[in-house]
Amino acid sequence: MEKLDVKALRLAAAKSRLLAVDAVHEAASGHPGGSLSCLDMLTALYFHEMNIDPVDPKNPARDRFVLSKGHCSPALYATLAQRGYFPVEDLKLFRSIKAHLSGHPDMVNVPGVDMSTGSLGQGLSAAVGMALAAKLQGQTYRTYAICGDGEIEEGQIWEAVMAAAKWKLDNLCAFVDVNGLQIDGATADVMPSEPLDAKFAAFNWNVVKIDGHDMEAILKALAEAREAKGRPTVILAATVKGKGVSFMENQAGWHGKAPNDEQFAQARAELEAQIRELEG
Repeated sequence: MEKLDVKALRLAAAKSRLLAVDAVHEAASGHPGGSLSCLDMLTALYFHEMNIDPVDPKNPARDRFVLSKGHCSPALYATLAQRGYFPVEDLKLFRSIKAHLSGHPDMVNVPGVDMSTGSLGQGLSAAVGMALAAKLQGQTYRTYAICGDGEIEEGQIWEAVMAAAKWKLDNLCAFVDVNGLQIDGATADVMPSEPLDAKFAAFNWNVVKIDGHDMEAILKALAEAREAKGRPTVILAATVKGKGVSFMENQAGWHGKAPNDEQFAQARAELEAQIRELEG
């Protein structure tokens, strides 16, 4: 598949937002807020940046991706479905006992998932292991990860950050989805983590700060990550939790709650309007 241009990427992200909200409503369960905030990053990775092939999802030469904040599986599943790893219709069975799309990414049963995640803080360690394996085996594939800004309160994240710097993993690029909210409220109130740029820089990471909903900025940051030598890159992406649905935006209460029928109708109308505007 040819890389999509910026306009097409924005449209793909908008469609994935609608699919993610559809899936959460159908299941009456899931995590819409953080799913909607990270979808521009996921779209840039799967439709432009990563060397992948949905027809051959286990190709040893493929780039790897780890959704460290695994509860945001609706975003990953919507992206994988649009990219062709499995039918879009399968999203209707999200979190159903009858299907393979469990509430957290499952590398055994879901094509395109490289790491089963959900226990927050562990995904970045897995990504470090993948990147280190590539180095040791002389392979050229790259590894990408998305972490949440609430998740990085976990100590294991910082152990992984230290290890990645020690091994000079310039084939590793991690996003932090800095939407400022977690399940219990504002990250600044629960466990302040700023200044994240200074902290990652102190661990000898290449640090890039962007607007996480600016597709051009995301692509530029990914290009910069490819050029960084001798150290891993972190892209600190400022985002809006619940992006695209007015009543979900910047509301911690939508971290892990499904919309009712009335809310769903409003969310769908807003997301469909955004899609029509991008198609125009």
